[in-house]
Amino acid sequence: MSTSLEIVQAYYRYFNDKNWEGMLGLVDENIRHEPNQAEEPRIGIDKFRDFLSHMDESYDESLSDLTFFSEPSGKKIAVSFTVNGTYKKAEAGLPPAHGQKYVLPAAAFLEVKNGKIVRVTTYYNLTLWLRLVAS
Repeated sequence: MSTSLEIVQAYYRYFNDKNWEGMLGLVDENIRHEPNQAEEPRIGIDKFRDFLSHMDESYDESLSDLTFFSEPSGKKIAVSFTVNGTYKKAEAGLPPAHGQKYVLPAAAFLEVKNGKIVRVTTYYNLTLWLRLVAS
C-alpha cells in the first residue's frame, strides 16, 4: 500500500508526464477540486476530467522545484512548486494567447483517504500571471 505522500508524488509525476488518466486513477470519484481565485469548487471525477482536458487545451505546463510536506497523520499533503508554462489558447475574460511563456510560483493542498486523493486546493498569484502573459 502506498502512503498518502507517495500517492501525491505520483499524481504530480503524472501531471508532468501529461498522463491525465494516471492522475484520474489516483483521485476519488467524488474529488473536490478547489481552484484558485474563488472559483466554485468542482465536485466529482467527471468535472475534474473536463477541467484537465480544458487546461491541456489552453496551457502547456510542467512543474519544477516540487517540495512536499506531510502533517503527522499523513492524510494531508502540501506541495510548493514552480509552474513553467505556455499560454496556448485564450480563455474568456483573460488576455489573448499567442504562446506566451511564464514561470509562476504556486502551491497546493491535498487530502488523501482510503488510498485516493479526495481534495485538491491550488493557489497561485493570478495578478502576477496576468502580468506575465500581458506581452
